[in-house]
Amino acid sequence: MKKIKITINGMHCASCASNVEKSLKKVPGVKNANVSLMLKKGTAECEDSVSEDEIKKAVVRTGYKISNIEKE
Repeated sequence: MKKIKITINGMHCASCASNVEKSLKKVPGVKNANVSLMLKKGTAECEDSVSEDEIKKAVVRTGYKISNIEKE
């Protein structure tokens, strides 16, 4: 199990953060996801098989950009 931290640009309201969170949770292998509008950051707890690219695609699919991504 690994944790991926992402910095997300373009979110303006709680609905934005909720949409990103839902998109992350739909990625196969993601066990939990949390997105904070105030911090403009999100975390995804996922299986080791989940790639950073899959996480990026889930965020981009909702219309937002990632400025930083890091594994913990």
